[in-house]
Amino acid sequence: MATERVTDRTDGLTSERTVERNEGGGTTYVERGGSGVGGVIIGIAVLALVAIIAFFLLNMNRQEAAETQAISGAASSVAESVGGAAESVGSAAENAAQSVNPNQ
Repeated sequence: MATERVTDRTDGLTSERTVERNEGGGTTYVERGGSGVGGVIIGIAVLALVAIIAFFLLNMNRQEAAETQAISGAASSVAESVGGAAESVGSAAENAAQSVNPNQ
């Protein structure tokens, strides 16, 4: 006749159930189950990693936008200055032409 011995152990985090059957073959089955705390910790770590990466990417995007605005502002200032200088040169040329040729 087969005899069966069941042993249950737990240490607070994992539980273990061992079933031993004496049927001549001596097969032992071990079932282990955990409380899932490891999975929760891994999930929190992955979430924190995603949040850190998102923060750095957003910060990089803001810096590039500020740099683009600064370059655009400088370029428009230079364009205005060059335009003003061109107008001054044009006016000076007209005045010089009129003083050389007063009939025009």
